[in-house]
Amino acid sequence: MTKHSTTSDQYPLSGVRVLDLADERAIYGAKLLADLGATVVRIESSTGDPLRDRGPFDNAGESLWFNYYASNRHIIILDPTDEKAKTELKHMLRGTDVVIDTGSLESRGMSLEDLESLNPHITYVDVASFSKTGPWRNYLAPDLVAGALGGAAATTGDTDTTPLKLFGDQSFLVSGVYAAIAGLAGLFQSSRTGLAEQIDISVHETIVSTLEHVLMIAWYPEFVSYANGNVLPRRGSLHWSNAYQVVTATNGSLMVTPTPDVQKQIAWLAEEDLHEDLLDEKYNDLSLRQVFIKRLMDIMSKWVRDKDAETFFHEAQARHHPFGLVMKPNELAENIHLESRSWWEDYKVANGVIKGPGSPYRFSRSSWKPPLETTVPHQDSEAIMRDIGWTK
Repeated sequence: MTKHSTTSDQYPLSGVRVLDLADERAIYGAKLLADLGATVVRIESSTGDPLRDRGPFDNAGESLWFNYYASNRHIIILDPTDEKAKTELKHMLRGTDVVIDTGSLESRGMSLEDLESLNPHITYVDVASFSKTGPWRNYLAPDLVAGALGGAAATTGDTDTTPLKLFGDQSFLVSGVYAAIAGLAGLFQSSRTGLAEQIDISVHETIVSTLEHVLMIAWYPEFVSYANGNVLPRRGSLHWSNAYQVVTATNGSLMVTPTPDVQKQIAWLAEEDLHEDLLDEKYNDLSLRQVFIKRLMDIMSKWVRDKDAETFFHEAQARHHPFGLVMKPNELAENIHLESRSWWEDYKVANGVIKGPGSPYRFSRSSWKPPLETTVPHQDSEAIMRDIGWTK
C-alpha cells in the first residue's frame, strides 16, 4: 500500500506517511492513523496550536485534551508567513501519502491543483463544517452547534426537557472517524489507480448519517405509531422500539431489554412469579404487539427496582440476558475487565505521564502503536524529517 521504507513492520500502517493539518473537526482521524503505526507529522505555527488551549489541564497548565488527541505525532513548527517554511511544506507534501486537513492548505494559498502537481499520488482528505458547496458552505459550527444542526441534539432529553448536548466532542469524534476511513480508502484506491484522490467530508453530513431510524421517521411516519407527525418525540432513555430502557435499581441503574429472546425473559419473570398477565393469549394478536411490549417493560421496571444494580447485572449476564450496568466514568477508570486486558496506556507529558484510553482493537499479526511521542513541538523541522526518513 505504500512505497516508503520503514524501520518497523510491526504496525498495520508502518511506512504510511500522514500530514496532520486538522483542527478539532478531524484531529481524531489523524490520531487513529497514527495509532495504527503511520508516521504522522503535525504542523504548528510559531504562535502555537490553538488546540493546546483546550482543557482540562494538568498542574503545569498543559492540555490533557491535546496530549491525547495529538499523541503519536512528530510536531514541527512551520510559520505560514515564512517563505522557507512554505518551501519545506511543499517538500513535505511530495513525500506524503495522506493529508487530513480542515482548511490549512487553502489558508496558505495552496490550491488542490497545486497539491496534485506536487504529488500526483496523494490522498487529500478535506474536512469542513458543511463542505465546499451548498448554501451553508461558509458557515462554521463548533461541536455543540454541529450536533444541533446535524439533528443529534433534537433526539436527546426527555419528554419534558429541552434538547441536550451530547457528552464531550461526539460530533467531531464522528467526523474524525470518517476522516480516517476516507484516508485509508483513498490510500487504497490510489495504490490501485496510481492517481491522486481528493475526498470532501462534511461534518454536517457525517452527523446526519448516524441518525438511523430517527431520520427514517421523517419520511415514513406511518410505520411508527408513536411518531408525532414526522418527528420522533424525545423519550429519555426509552429506545424507539420501546424494548430498551434505563431503569433505576438499588445502588445504580441498568439498561434492560427483553430481547433477543422475549419468551426466555418471561420465563425468568415466571420463576419469581412476577410475570402477571404476560402469558395471556390476547398478546398473540400482532396488532397488540406494542401494547404487549409496553406491558412487559413496565413489569420489568418494577422487577428491577429493588435489585442491587451490579449484582443483578452479573446475574443477567450469567443467564445470557444483555442487561447493562450504567457505569460512571470513575467506575470505568477502575473497571476490572479493562484492567485485565491492560487496556489503559501511559501518555507522555512534559512533567511525566498520564493515563489514557488504549487501543479499541487488537491484531493477530501486528499491533497498535502505543503513544511514544510527547506533544512538544520540534524547532528544527529539517532535522526531524531526516530522522524519520521523510523524503520523496
